[in-house]
This record gives sequence, structure tokens and C-alpha cells, in this order.
Amino acid sequence: MSFALGDRIHSLAYSLGAGYYGVADLAPARDFILRQGGERIARYPRAISIGMQIPDDIVELVPDGDAEAAVIYRHSGYEVLNQALDQISVRVARELQRAGYHAFPVPASRRTDDREIRSVFSHKLAAHLAGLGWIGKSCLLVTPDNGPRVRWVSVLTDAPLGVTGTPMEPRCGTCTACADTCPKGAITGRMFDPSEPREARLDAAACDQYFREMEGKKGVAVCGLCLYACPYGKK
Repeated sequence: MSFALGDRIHSLAYSLGAGYYGVADLAPARDFILRQGGERIARYPRAISIGMQIPDDIVELVPDGDAEAAVIYRHSGYEVLNQALDQISVRVARELQRAGYHAFPVPASRRTDDREIRSVFSHKLAAHLAGLGWIGKSCLLVTPDNGPRVRWVSVLTDAPLGVTGTPMEPRCGTCTACADTCPKGAITGRMFDPSEPREARLDAAACDQYFREMEGKKGVAVCGLCLYACPYGKK
């Protein structure tokens, strides 16, 4: 394992503004990754997971419901953070490449399949495998300190980096706050089970339709109610 390189990458990510950093062994999830992204994505044995917290005062805009709050939340809570994460991931990938390894920065938020409503790789899967949190009933990655109020990006690589942790056990318990607050009833309230399809926990089409409705009403596609409601993010 390249500990010196791992320390360098870790320090680089934090110097660029990362708040979370972990390295995941992707072998246990290779079949899932292959189905989602194909061999182009599944050929990488490691994923670097990088996260940035959404400012609490920005999340607190979510229940206000007016167009002005929605625009600000979308801009500061999504667009600005996604751009910052993409810049970090590219810098990390370049550093790995300079060290002689392959590296693939997966965009922080870029859908590649409209039918299945997904990207080529799951950032929450990488963060989960890296030991940074668990996948909650909302299908969001939940961290112990900031709940789901974190945006993520991943860098896939063949660099022999040391794995930082193991998947956390779910801590949602009997809580169904995310399901209770969903305006479309898209969240079933079932705990994550890797053997079950996403549909057992989330109606992604209904969620996506609500985003389109909000875009028509407020001029911006935004929700965030399940993220706001999670007790692990409340201060």
C-alpha cells in the first residue's frame, strides 16, 4: 500500500476544502458497480470519497417553501458545492496520474441515465464502503455528525491506497422522519438492504417528478425535505 501517496492525496483534498475523506475497497460491490457503470467503471479497485458539508443555515431555508429560498438553496447547497467538489476531484486525479496511476473523477452530480435516474457510479456507495456513514432510509448517505447534509464526489483509481474504514451499521432505528416528510410518499421507510432493488426503498420517478413540479412553480428544481428532516443533521 502506498501510505506516502495516500497521505499526500489526503492532505491535498483537505487543503482544497474537503470536509470528509475516505478510501473504499470496491471489490465487495463490483457486481453492482458493473451493472450500473459497465466495465469502464468497474475496472477500478479503489474509490476515494470526498465530501463537503452543506452549511446549516442554507439547509434551514428548505421548509420556508418560497421561490427565493429555493433559488438560494439550490445555488449554495448544490451548484456551488458540486462545482467545488468537481474541482477537488480533478486535482486529486491529476496527482494520482502524476504518481503513475489511473484515476477517474466521477462528476459530483451528473445524471447519465434518465430512464433509471442515475449516474455511472454511486457516490454514497463509495462513502459507505469507506466508513464515512451509512445509507439511510432516505437512500441518502448519513454521517454521524452532519447527517445527510453533505455533498459527495468520488475518484476511482487503481492506486494501492490504504482503505480507511468499513461500512457503518445503520443507526436510523425506528425513525421514519424522511419518509413522513416526503411530499410524494416516494420513501417507503425501509432500511437499506444491498440485496434489494432501490425501488424497495425509493420511488425515484416520483421524486424526480416532484423536482420537475418545483421547477415549474418556483423556477428551480429543488426539494431537500428528507435531508432537512433527518435528526442526525439537526443541531
